[in-house]
Amino acid sequence: MPSIGVKLYSVFFKFMLKHRLQNRLEGAENDAVSGGGSFGVTSRPEEDTPAAFNPSFTEGVATKDIHVDNLTSLSVRIFLPDTCLRNPETLAKHRVGLSNPGSDLNNAIIRRNSYGSSNDNNHRRNSYGCSSIDDAKLKLESGVYRGYNPVGNNCRRLPVMLQFHGGGFVSGSNDSVANDFFCRRIAKLCDVIVLAVGYRLAPENKYPAAFEDGLKVLHWLAKQANLAECGKSVGIKKGADLRRSEGNWHVADAFGASLVESWLAAHGDPSRCVLLGVSCGANIADYVARKAVEAGKLLDPVKVVAQVLMYPFFIGTIPTHSEIKLANSYFYDKAMCVLAWKLFLPENEFNLDHPAANPLVSGRVGPPLKHMPPTLTVVAEHDWMRDRAIAYSEELRKVNVDSPVLEYKDAVHEFATLDMLLKTPLAQACAEDIAIWVKKYISLRGHEFSY
Repeated sequence: MPSIGVKLYSVFFKFMLKHRLQNRLEGAENDAVSGGGSFGVTSRPEEDTPAAFNPSFTEGVATKDIHVDNLTSLSVRIFLPDTCLRNPETLAKHRVGLSNPGSDLNNAIIRRNSYGSSNDNNHRRNSYGCSSIDDAKLKLESGVYRGYNPVGNNCRRLPVMLQFHGGGFVSGSNDSVANDFFCRRIAKLCDVIVLAVGYRLAPENKYPAAFEDGLKVLHWLAKQANLAECGKSVGIKKGADLRRSEGNWHVADAFGASLVESWLAAHGDPSRCVLLGVSCGANIADYVARKAVEAGKLLDPVKVVAQVLMYPFFIGTIPTHSEIKLANSYFYDKAMCVLAWKLFLPENEFNLDHPAANPLVSGRVGPPLKHMPPTLTVVAEHDWMRDRAIAYSEELRKVNVDSPVLEYKDAVHEFATLDMLLKTPLAQACAEDIAIWVKKYISLRGHEFSY
């Protein structure tokens, strides 16, 4: 059973959440009368304390915010681990040390903690590209990482992970303190560039705004990759006009000027893209994965190789066993989640078997399940949504999709991402388990044993 502290905090949390949802419902009615707007909001500062971005490698990860769409509030926060600065020579020496059974380096590595260690030699698996320029030269005196030089070759390519935060579609943000901490942890453990998506929240922007925002970021990632490649070829072969401004490169060609995101251009490998969704963010991740399958080569060079669904926000008209037994469970009970769905879905579309809510509803439009990417599902013992998530995973396994389920005992919904629970051993273990599975699909060396 959860600890006394978790139970007490859950009572307070549910009281505050119910109050906020009811206020949102009243506000939604007023917005419906006034008309509302499409620009939207991606955070609620009065509810979640935002974490300031930091473009220097504090605690091993640099961050910065990018506004993706000029017509909406859609944004991303980029988390770049400092492992992108390593050169192949260092990694080669590291592997020589591993191959020597008597080396001190080999003895220093431990089984579970090797991923998050601050010691550079403790990273057992690294996916790397090429580097011929000292990346340290691209740092300013202030420690800010500038990143990309299109005529240079300072690239160590890392996989890219799109992360969608939770909050029932009505709260949460990509730059909250809790989400910032979680994304930093995942970036270091998985050795990936994390793009935390700040999608538009309900009720200001109802379905399908959040889902469209998730897909829009995937297309933006593809565009960035193509612009970076175009910038290199134009800049090197045709002598294009390359202008430097505040650490970013503007690539000007016959079609006009386009801004290349420097960190992604220097270190991102979109051909190894992973989707990770937390709670309602898992619903968005699953939608984006389906659309990526439908798009196929139209998304090149982006390829979604795997997705992670952490306690997905699934529901349905016919209740499962856990929905009956755990309806009044910790933090997010069923009544409040139904209220969140009322805020998210348009009034004329409200249905618990809506395709956004129930992945197993008959007649759901989309590609066959057998074409879905490998899917890891994380569930908690005391989460009323667990049975439907497990059922979805079972349907994927029936069509030979790699779809394991990680169930955590004595855990509650958002046990690995909620602010109060982020630093618990269970949250750390969950992140490590995710890293072990994800590395099977992002490693350049293939499906090797990940421990």
